[in-house]
Amino acid sequence: MTQPDATAAAATPAGRDPKWWTLTAVCTGVFMLLLDITIVNVALPNIQTELNASLSDLQWVIDAYALSLAALLLTAGSLADLFGRRRLFVIGLVIFTLGSVMCGAAQDIRFLQISRAFQGIGGAAMFATALALLAAAFHGKDRGTAFGVFGATTGVAVAVGPVLGGALTSGLSWRWIFFVNVPICLIALAVSITKVVESKDPRAGRPDWIGFVTFSIALGALVYGLIEAGKDGWTTTRVIASFVVSAVLLVAFVISQLVQRHPMFDLGLLRKPTFTGGLVAAFGVSASIFSLLTYLVIYVQNVLGYSAVETGVRFLYLSVASFFAAAIAGRLSEHVPVKWLIGPGFLILAAGLFLIHGIQVDSSWTHLIPGMIVSGVGIGMINPPLASTAVGVVPVARAGMASGVNSTFRQVGIATGIAALGSIFSQRVTDAVRPELAPKVPPQALDGLTGALSGGQVQPAAQAAQQAATQQAGPSAGHQAYDLVHQVGTSAVVDALNHITWIAVGTALAAGLLSLVLIRQKDFVVRSGPAGEPAEESVEDTQPAA
Repeated sequence: MTQPDATAAAATPAGRDPKWWTLTAVCTGVFMLLLDITIVNVALPNIQTELNASLSDLQWVIDAYALSLAALLLTAGSLADLFGRRRLFVIGLVIFTLGSVMCGAAQDIRFLQISRAFQGIGGAAMFATALALLAAAFHGKDRGTAFGVFGATTGVAVAVGPVLGGALTSGLSWRWIFFVNVPICLIALAVSITKVVESKDPRAGRPDWIGFVTFSIALGALVYGLIEAGKDGWTTTRVIASFVVSAVLLVAFVISQLVQRHPMFDLGLLRKPTFTGGLVAAFGVSASIFSLLTYLVIYVQNVLGYSAVETGVRFLYLSVASFFAAAIAGRLSEHVPVKWLIGPGFLILAAGLFLIHGIQVDSSWTHLIPGMIVSGVGIGMINPPLASTAVGVVPVARAGMASGVNSTFRQVGIATGIAALGSIFSQRVTDAVRPELAPKVPPQALDGLTGALSGGQVQPAAQAAQQAATQQAGPSAGHQAYDLVHQVGTSAVVDALNHITWIAVGTALAAGLLSLVLIRQKDFVVRSGPAGEPAEESVEDTQPAA
């Protein structure tokens, strides 16, 4: 493959240098992906009401997207290395936009879940190539700047997502949270086609379809088992069978990667502790705060009674803190070893989650403010250096696989975190409310009320109970029914939310400690020449032994 002329590129004005156009295209596309995730969280209660969805249905709205992303990222990374990263990025943009239109047009929850999975296919092609495109286009000091901008873009998407999602949902419809992707995609598509320079891995082999199938089914079975456990319990035959299938296929996946000449996940990369530490961090940030956010949004809207836009405004404390912290961390990553940003970032995140814990039945939303600010700072410290860690320990030619693996672990964290926390949340609420309501609620209404409350729908459930009781016995009975369901439901939801917040705290602490132990500066590759030249070597190779 012919490499770009570094001298010519250096002589080109910065605004017209192809690498800056690459940064523009990548950041625009990733902005759309992250915006979609944060927007969807705020709209979940509205989707739940309009499409008559249960908590497990909402879990699948998020996890269908995360699963297709996680399942396809590694394969998409291989295809990108083989056929061209820009080409796959463009294809991903087109598929993601079509999926967004399908999501916006969905008339039932099943079609929405399927459309989200299709949307995730496009997202996988974009995620798998985003960091690889940056790694191929930038080297030296400019690389730190590029990853800083990438991290700041993440912060902007997180910052504007809740408010924009709330405004669209409250002012128009939740459907517009998907339709808004179309103009953003068109901008990214135009820049990608006309300005971005193609890059490939000349040594890339054929895609690993055996690994793709075993990994995809294994992950799907795991998430299915986690979600079903919230409805049927952890010891049912269906749940146990799902976990067994997942375990067997994961073993088959690992074996397939060891015996193949061109696996989609080179397990040899795990020999570098820093690469493993990056995977732990990617999984940890997704499985802790980003998974918990779904249930915090449900609490603020369905328990405290705020609208989507009011909820979005209140979550600005977290997103704005994340934005400013990411901008600072992006600059610091050029001068400070990344372990001293990622590790402490997780410890700060754990402290923020601890501050969120302790919600009481009579708490207002202001209880969340300190925790959201501190958690936002932690997120901002983690994301920018984590982006560079994903590809910084491998040669540019292998950046596609490295980027895909890291992004896969992010999505696995989201998929399993949402599923596990949701099942624990649902089961605890069910166990708490059924004994309280059974002696006082007609048997034919008990299952419906329990199901609604287990999904966090305290306000809707209390209003439904009030309406039914009013029709049967008058206004006084209606008020009593409302008070009963609201009191029992609020107590159960608050207890369950505090419980899963403790789990998120533990996840963040574990990820932070492992990051501090595993991530080492000497594992990073020194890029003394243009991307792709054989001048690259590990810092470990250029330093004397300690």
